[in-house]
Amino acid sequence: MNQQLSKTGILENQFSPKLTIKFPEKQLFDLPEKVLQFGTGVLLRGLCDYFIDKANKQGVFNGRVVVVKSTDRGDAEAFNEQDGLYTHCIKGLKNGDLIEEYHLNASISRTLSAKNQWQEVLECAKNPEMQVIISNTTEVGIQLIDEDYILNSVESPTSFPMKLLAFLHERWTVFNGDKRKGMVIVPTELIVGNGDKLRGIVVEQAQRNKLEPAFIEWLEKHNSFCNSLVDRIVPGKPDDESYKEVSAKLGYEDKLLIESEVYSLWAIQGGDHERAVLSFAQVDEGVIIDKDIEIYRELKLRLLNGTHTLVCGMAYQLGFKLMKDLMANNYMGRIVTNLMLGELALAIPHKIDAKIADRFGRMVLDRFRNPYLKHKLIDITVQYTAKMKMRNIPILVRYYEEFGKAPELFAMGFAAFLQFMHPEKEVNGFYYGESNGEFYPINCSFAPYFYEAWMGTFDLHKVLSNSSLWGIDLTELPGFEEAVAKYL
Repeated sequence: MNQQLSKTGILENQFSPKLTIKFPEKQLFDLPEKVLQFGTGVLLRGLCDYFIDKANKQGVFNGRVVVVKSTDRGDAEAFNEQDGLYTHCIKGLKNGDLIEEYHLNASISRTLSAKNQWQEVLECAKNPEMQVIISNTTEVGIQLIDEDYILNSVESPTSFPMKLLAFLHERWTVFNGDKRKGMVIVPTELIVGNGDKLRGIVVEQAQRNKLEPAFIEWLEKHNSFCNSLVDRIVPGKPDDESYKEVSAKLGYEDKLLIESEVYSLWAIQGGDHERAVLSFAQVDEGVIIDKDIEIYRELKLRLLNGTHTLVCGMAYQLGFKLMKDLMANNYMGRIVTNLMLGELALAIPHKIDAKIADRFGRMVLDRFRNPYLKHKLIDITVQYTAKMKMRNIPILVRYYEEFGKAPELFAMGFAAFLQFMHPEKEVNGFYYGESNGEFYPINCSFAPYFYEAWMGTFDLHKVLSNSSLWGIDLTELPGFEEAVAKYL
C-alpha cells in the first residue's frame, strides 16, 4: 500500500520510490516566506512555483510561498495533509528527445483560506522578508467592481484587487510607508497588459475608498506591477489509470500530483529592480525579465496559436482528432512545419530576429508532437472566425508587404477554414458541419453568417471582401482569392 506524501515522511526517509526522484533537503523547509500567491491552480504550481522551487534547490532565491485560496472548495485539505508538497511530472519532447522527469516541489510553506483566515493573510504583510505577489485568479479576477471595504475588517474583501489593496495598505501601515518595503506584483492572468490593468484597478479602489494620499503615493511609486505572459500546458492531475501507474512508481500517494509539458515560458516586464527581487529567473531560461516582452507575445500568438488556427479545420476534416496524431503523420507534419517556418515566421508583424523566430518555432513543433498531450483539434476551432482574424490576418498583410504574393499553405489553411465553417444543419440555434459521415459542432459566433453564405452557391468573393469580418477587404490582396478558390 502506498504511503501518503508528507514532510514527516520525507524527513524520516519513509519512502522508497522506484523512480529517480530527489527528496527535498531539510533546510528547504526552513527558508523564509517571500512570496504571497493568490491561487492554487495547476498553472501556478506547474510554472511559477516550479521556477521558485528549482531556484531554492540551487541556493538562489531562498524563499517559500504562502498560498491564498479564495474558497474552501477543492484541494485545501490535501495541501494541509501534505504540508504543501506535491509531485510534478514533466513529460514531452525537447530537441526531438523524449523527456520524462519527476520533481518533488517544496516551495509552498502553507495554504491560507481568504474566507476563514483573512487575518493570517494580513499578518504576512508584517513579514519584512515578503517581497513578491503572484496571482492567477482567471481573467474575471482582474476587474473593477463596486466594493466598499473597511480595511481593518476581519472579513476578506470580495474581489482580488481589493484583497491586494488591503494587503498593501496593511504593509504600508506596519512599515510606516518605508519605500523599501514595496512589493513586486506579477499577475499571470491571460490579459494583455495584466500588470497595468491590475495597477489601475487597485489605485482606483484606493481613491474610491478615500485612502490616505501618502499611501496612494507609496502604492504608485514603490510597488512594481509587472505585465507578464505565461505559456506552459499544465493539464493537471492524470486520469485514474495513469495516476495509479505513477503512484506505484513513486511509492506514495499524492493527491496534488500534476503533469505538464517540457516547454515553459514566464516573460515578465521589468528592469534591474525586478530582476534582483525575482532572482529565481537566474536558474531557468524559461523565465525572462525584460523591459519589452511583446516579442514573446507575438511569437506565441503567431507561431503557436496562428499555426493551430490554420491547420485545425483542415486536419479535423481529414479525420485527425488530436494534434499529436496530426504531427505523427509524415505528410501533414511537413505541411505544418513548412506553414509555420516557411510562411508565418517570415511575416510576424513585429520586429523579430529571424533566428529567434525559427528557434521558437522549432520548440513549438516539439510541443505539437508531444505524445503525452491529448490536445483536441475540435477545441481549437472554438470562435474560429475571431481567432483567424486576430491571429492570422495581420500575418497575411505583412506577408504581402514583404513578398507581394499569396502564401500558398496559408491559402490552403484558409480554404479549409471556410469549408469547416460550412454548417449543414442548425438545431435550436446550434450549428453543425459534416465530415467523414459525422456531424461536428461549429462553436463560433459567426456560424449564422456562414450558414447563410453557404446556402445555394457559395460566393467566395463576397465573403473575402467583407471588411467588417476581416478588418480589411481580402480581395484587394493580389492572387489571394484565386489561391483560396483553388484549394476550396
